[in-house]
Amino acid sequence: MSDEILVGYDGSADATVALNWALDEAERSGRPVRLAYVFEWVTVAGWIGPGVAPGIWPDETARRQVEELVGTAAADAATARPGLTVRGEVFDGPPALVLEERSAEAGLLVLGSRGHGGFGGLLVGSTAVSVTAHAHCPVVVVRDGDAGRAGRVVVGVDGSPTSLLALGFAVERAAQRDVPLHVVRAWEPADGGLAPDDAVAAERTALAEPLAKWRKTFPDVEVTTDVVTGRPARALVEASRDAQLVVVGTRGRGGLRGMLLGSVGQQLIQHAHCPVAVVRER
Repeated sequence: MSDEILVGYDGSADATVALNWALDEAERSGRPVRLAYVFEWVTVAGWIGPGVAPGIWPDETARRQVEELVGTAAADAATARPGLTVRGEVFDGPPALVLEERSAEAGLLVLGSRGHGGFGGLLVGSTAVSVTAHAHCPVVVVRDGDAGRAGRVVVGVDGSPTSLLALGFAVERAAQRDVPLHVVRAWEPADGGLAPDDAVAAERTALAEPLAKWRKTFPDVEVTTDVVTGRPARALVEASRDAQLVVVGTRGRGGLRGMLLGSVGQQLIQHAHCPVAVVRER
């Protein structure tokens, strides 16, 4: 494992937005950046990939053009961001599987919400769930229009191990960016009604314990909390309106259970108003 930032790159507009987000992150953290172009060759219909003429695998001309595309993007990024180490690499295979495997060697994986070629439909159906739920490092999903937003960092916490990892990831990003951290703890009462005041108080107490450690580690980070009853995805999407990043764990308990295994996680990735970071235990 390294601290490298891995970017899923295919030359599309969304991939370029993801790359720019990753470069901003690298400038704050000093991490190297690697562009990973992944495409799937189809022997019947021809190859899948942008920017080059159609062909049948193996097509050396097509591959050289792809390598030039990635090499040029990496060189341009390095020129625009002096001091950063940026390189590119081309991989063959199913995009989700390749990215999951390569994430084991990375500190962070950054994806655009949609691409073309090998990343076509990346956030539709099982591929998105696979990448976000099974990568070996945190994954950030960036949509066109999301990057470069100002605002706070938001994190969903329910006390589960992965949500506590998400809290640590979020407070570190808030400190790097010198912005406030907003912690959301949302759950749905078993009877579907409103939670009594003592239950809300108990949730606030449970939230204060993990926060105390991070307040001590990063005393300059302004921290606000919101303990609410209702659907967690809805609360986090709403909180993302004035945020530059929203962070969640891959799995939780209570309201965050299955966050990335069904409609709740897909709602957050598809409808959040800022980039979404998904953190899981290695």
